[in-house]
Amino acid sequence: MRRLFPVTEETLSAADGEWELDTLAEAYAYPEERGASGAWLRANMVSSLDGAAQHEGRSQPISSDTDMRIFGTLRALADVVIVGAETVRLEGYRPARAREAFAERRAAAGQGPAPAIAVVSASLNLDFSLPLFVSPLVPTLVLTGATAPVERVRAAREAGAQVLVAGDGAAVEPARAVAALAERGLTRLLTEGGPRLLAQFITAGALDELCLTVSPVLTAGRAQRIADGPGVTVPEKFALASVLEEAGFLFTQYRRI
Repeated sequence: MRRLFPVTEETLSAADGEWELDTLAEAYAYPEERGASGAWLRANMVSSLDGAAQHEGRSQPISSDTDMRIFGTLRALADVVIVGAETVRLEGYRPARAREAFAERRAAAGQGPAPAIAVVSASLNLDFSLPLFVSPLVPTLVLTGATAPVERVRAAREAGAQVLVAGDGAAVEPARAVAALAERGLTRLLTEGGPRLLAQFITAGALDELCLTVSPVLTAGRAQRIADGPGVTVPEKFALASVLEEAGFLFTQYRRI
């Protein structure tokens, strides 16, 4: 069964088979109204029923084909995908690719052929020989702090990455990262984690939207939650915007109130 329940619109229905990409693109379109910077930061994460964001260190085992279809749609709508260095290492990140199905939509929105990938790292302990850095369709961005190791900054630039400073010390400050990207005209922001990076955006009050896939599996163990870091003083409330259900998976969309 595949059903989409937008909270503020008439319920949509879908025929048997895969959800049409145009339908998903409309359901997950970035809102017109945004903050003063014009940026909108959404996160896309998956969680098991018992709160695990990963199984044996990776998110793929708790995902599904439809989850990956939505994953691809969210990427295709974004100007830039923000990801933590640890996730780059664990998940084997590669450059985003151009999707013919979204080419007309991206051109109409004034976007390039594919989103840029922005890697957040204080130490810049990254393998700059990877395709993510040396052969992306769109130059990869590296977000770091002002005191990042000089030799690693040089290595990143020599590989072809564009280095943006978004913090006075070694660490990246989430709000400054959003502002730095917005200043480059990258206002449709998507973060795919990992959990530590998402926690930083949450505690900084920088997250506008969460697209959360609830996977109908139980893992037990001691896996990370989707956000893993210091908590907020007062929980921040989000409102449900839509729910897509398929084969027991719930694909939810929450927006900040």
